[in-house]
Amino acid sequence: MGPVATGRPTLAVWKFASCDGCQLTLLDCEDELLALTGRIEIAHFLEASSAAGDGPYDVSLVEGSITTPADLDRIRHVRAVSRKLITIGACATAGGVQALRNFGDVREFASVVYARPEYIAALADSTPVAAHVPVDFELRGCPIDRRQLLEVLTAHLAGREPDVPRHSVCFECKSRGNVCVMVAHGTPCLGPITHAGCGAICPAYGRGCYGCFGPSPAWGGTRPNTRALLPWLDMTEDETHRVLSTFNVSAFREEPSVREAGRLPPGREADDREADDDASQ
Repeated sequence: MGPVATGRPTLAVWKFASCDGCQLTLLDCEDELLALTGRIEIAHFLEASSAAGDGPYDVSLVEGSITTPADLDRIRHVRAVSRKLITIGACATAGGVQALRNFGDVREFASVVYARPEYIAALADSTPVAAHVPVDFELRGCPIDRRQLLEVLTAHLAGREPDVPRHSVCFECKSRGNVCVMVAHGTPCLGPITHAGCGAICPAYGRGCYGCFGPSPAWGGTRPNTRALLPWLDMTEDETHRVLSTFNVSAFREEPSVREAGRLPPGREADDREADDDASQ
């Protein structure tokens, strides 16, 4: 039996291919979560409760990338029963670290990892949710930031747009009074091209930014100049491949300046991907 109707807006939380870290961010809100549940009915959240309503839902939070044919069917169902759909985390917004398989042959990987690969149903690529259904808002990060999550949910309750920053991690470093690790110490840092939201945690402790929140968005029509940053990283091409090939590899690959500089391996041709997808259906 599902939750008893309360007249409050309903929230559902869904998991696809992911590590659960972004869902746990919601549970980590603790005191704020208690206040939130006074305003929102959490109708479906299997990480927290086995009780689950059938929908429809006012808001759905979706964690994880789309990696199997079953995922395709399920995300279409989630979209159909959700008035608003918000993707949370690098997997849902950019395909996640599992999108590294997009640069190779998933059938070859399966043959090496699994004793009976013929039982594995997988799409050729790991893709973000927005590649398959309309998404109302994307909340980035690996994992997401709890303050941003609360802001997005509060904005929904208030009927306004979420106030989520559209600048780079460098702005957060300045606001915290951090010394620039790249200028002062020569530490490679992706902060100038990475979306803000983490509070500049790594640079605050003397480490370079790893790009957990993906490429910073276009501001005033101008994208971050990734190509100009790459020489300042003082890395070999292989090292640069590695630092860009993590949580948001597919998102960084889509940046024109990264493609021009040849700092990530080329993706497979579109017709090859379509053939792989057809074979996995």
